[in-house]
Amino acid sequence: MQKQLVITVTGNDRVGIVDDVTKIILAYQANVEASRMARLGGEFAMLMLVSVAEDQRSGLEESLNNLRSQGFELAIRPTEPTAAQSFVGWCSYQIGVRGADHEGIIHEVAHQLAEQGANVEAIDTSTEDAPFGGTKLFTMSATVLAPPTLSQASLQEELDAVGQELNVDITVVQLGDYAIGSPEGAR
Repeated sequence: MQKQLVITVTGNDRVGIVDDVTKIILAYQANVEASRMARLGGEFAMLMLVSVAEDQRSGLEESLNNLRSQGFELAIRPTEPTAAQSFVGWCSYQIGVRGADHEGIIHEVAHQLAEQGANVEAIDTSTEDAPFGGTKLFTMSATVLAPPTLSQASLQEELDAVGQELNVDITVVQLGDYAIGSPEGAR
C-alpha cells in the first residue's frame, strides 16, 4: 500500500542538493508526485509530495533524517488524499498581481481570498528591478479554488478593490472545475 508524505528540506544552497535528495527517494522506490524547489536568498528549499510503499517508508525517513548531519532542516508529514475531495466541483482560478513592491500585498490578497471562501492552492512571488525609477516590481501568481457560489466576476470585483488600495493590477482567469488527480486541480 502506498503512503503519501509531504517532505520539506531546507539548507545552504550548493550544487547537487536536488541530486542528493532525489537519489535517496529513488533508493526506496518512492516517487515525487509534485514538488516546488527554489533558491531563496542563500538557502535552497524543497517541498515535495512523495509516495512510497508502506514497507519502504521507515527506511526512507531514516535516510532522509541523515541529511540533518549535513546541516539541512527536514520535516516529514504523512498526508491523506481524501482532503482534496471536499473541493470537488469548486472552480479553479489563476490570480495574477503586478505592481510596485511594498509590504502587505500577499497578506491583503490572501485575506480577501479567505473572506470570499477561496482556498489557496499555490502562490509564487518575486520582485525585480523596474526598468525606470529604481523601484522594485512585485509579481504574484496564485492558483485558488473558489466555491461554486462565487462567480469570476464577483471575485474579480473584490480583488479589484484590493488592487486599488494597494496600487497593483490584479487579474483573475478561470482555469476550470476542480478534479481530483488532475494537474493543478483543473480539468
